[in-house]
Amino acid sequence: MPLYSYTAKTADGQTKTGTKEIASEIELAHWLRQENLFLTSAQEQELGQTTKKTPGWRRSFSFSLKHISLVEKMMFTQNLAVMIGAGLPFNRALDALGAQTKNKYFTQVIGQVNESVRKGTMLGDALAKFPKVFNELFVNMVKVGEASGSLEKVLKILAFQMKKDSELLSRVRGALIYPSVIVVAMFGIGILMMIMVVPKLSQVFKEMKTDLPLSTRTIMAVSNFLSQHWLIGLLLVLAVIIAGRFALKTKPGRHYFDWTILRLPIFGPISQKINAGRFALTLGSLIESAVPIVQGLNIVAGTLTNTCFSTSLKAAAEAVQRGLPLSQCLSPYANFYPPMVIQMIEVGEETGALGEVLKRLSDFYEEEVTNITKGLAAIIEPVLMVVIGIAVGFFAIAMLQPMYSLMEGM
Repeated sequence: MPLYSYTAKTADGQTKTGTKEIASEIELAHWLRQENLFLTSAQEQELGQTTKKTPGWRRSFSFSLKHISLVEKMMFTQNLAVMIGAGLPFNRALDALGAQTKNKYFTQVIGQVNESVRKGTMLGDALAKFPKVFNELFVNMVKVGEASGSLEKVLKILAFQMKKDSELLSRVRGALIYPSVIVVAMFGIGILMMIMVVPKLSQVFKEMKTDLPLSTRTIMAVSNFLSQHWLIGLLLVLAVIIAGRFALKTKPGRHYFDWTILRLPIFGPISQKINAGRFALTLGSLIESAVPIVQGLNIVAGTLTNTCFSTSLKAAAEAVQRGLPLSQCLSPYANFYPPMVIQMIEVGEETGALGEVLKRLSDFYEEEVTNITKGLAAIIEPVLMVVIGIAVGFFAIAMLQPMYSLMEGM
């Protein structure tokens, strides 16, 4: 029977080393799990041979491609959960995942994580070195899984969350493709009309020497500006875009933008339900993983993109720490959440099954968002057609009205 030298970690992060005669590396991992240890690396020993260090990853970072898609991270998480569940040690699992990943930058990240784990770093701490790849929720959930011995379960929860996010993004993008093409096309046609058609009509109106209505004078002024000062117009558009991006990077600007999104007729309810569903799913998973509710609220607050929700959760965490129930802490922010959220949280607190109630709430809003996004295109297209019709009608009336006035005066 072969002899293995191994390095393993306890639930509190202590490193243990030793040797064991056992049939295979997978059986070694299972044996260590029974001893409440996690195998990080193992090396089969031959007679008269000293322990060999597993070669580390020696790849420098290339800054040419640094985008890692949500699907790639989901597949990494899902496969890592399967491999850990099968008893593979971290280093072998990460080696395999690094070799399978087509994204070179992600391969390098996995390699650096693997190198840190080989040196005795906990997986959660190794992932925390790459905050742009693994967000605060991901890192904290992994740390919770390592501490509680339920890493496989935690990784499956994370993979499930990323799968739902990916499906939602795909549905929203699919629903917005057609309206986006229409808007861009109409905008382009409008610019061409202003530059090529309106100047010729303006010349005709000047030769007629007739009084022009305000709508016609407005269109002619815009056309004249675009024709003669197009560079200034382009610079103004760029300045507005840059100023908007800068404003979104400030806390007041971002908060006002998020507040406005929640009050839009179509996108407001969708954003509200998406954020409420993510909050419920994530907090429910953390509570069921034995994470204290205050810590869980702070973790969730750091992962939600809408600052209105994250601000309310941070304030709720402080109030819960003072001994108040969560439902009462969220009541001042009831306008951000769908009505059922706070009511169901109160029920969960009364029954002592808050984690389970939150996960059911998440399932409900996931189904709601799915139904809304499926019909999103059907909602947007009529509204878009009305807006385009109004714009075309205004342009037609503004250009034809002077001609009718002239004909009536003849």
